[in-house]
Amino acid sequence: MRLLVQRVIEAKVDIDGSTKSKINDGFLVLLGIHKDDNESDIEYCIRKLINLRIFSDEDDKLNLSIRDLNYEILLVSQFTLYASTKKGNRPSFDKCAKGDFARNLYEDFIEKLKNEDVAFQTGEFGSDMKVSLINDGPVTIIIDSRSE
Repeated sequence: MRLLVQRVIEAKVDIDGSTKSKINDGFLVLLGIHKDDNESDIEYCIRKLINLRIFSDEDDKLNLSIRDLNYEILLVSQFTLYASTKKGNRPSFDKCAKGDFARNLYEDFIEKLKNEDVAFQTGEFGSDMKVSLINDGPVTIIIDSRSE
C-alpha cells in the first residue's frame, strides 16, 4: 500500500462539478493499493499516517502530528500510484489492485481510520475526481508498506 501524503492548507474533491469533500489544514492523502495488499498493509499505513510528525512546533521543528493539532485528512483513492514506467513510455498497471479487491481494501482502510481520533473526509472510489489543494511548505511524504 502506498500513500502520497501532502501537507495542505486546503484541499477539496469535486465530482461532476460539485464539491464532494473539502478540508482546511491537514493532509491530502492519495491512496494506492497493490494487488498483494492485505489488512496488515492497512494497519501499517494508518499507524504511520496518523503519527507522522510533519507539522511545525513552537521551535519550528517538524515535530507535531495531525492528531496533535486536530487537523483533518482528505483521503482519495488513486490506483496509478503503483504504475510502472520501467519499460517504454506507456505505464504498466500490473501491480495495481483492481476492481472489487481494490474497492474492498479502500473501504476497509476507511473503516479502520474511523477507529482513530482523526477527522477525515474521502473522495469517491472509481470516480473521475478533480482534486485541488494548496500545498503547505510544500511538504510531501510517501508511506509505502512494501518498501520501508
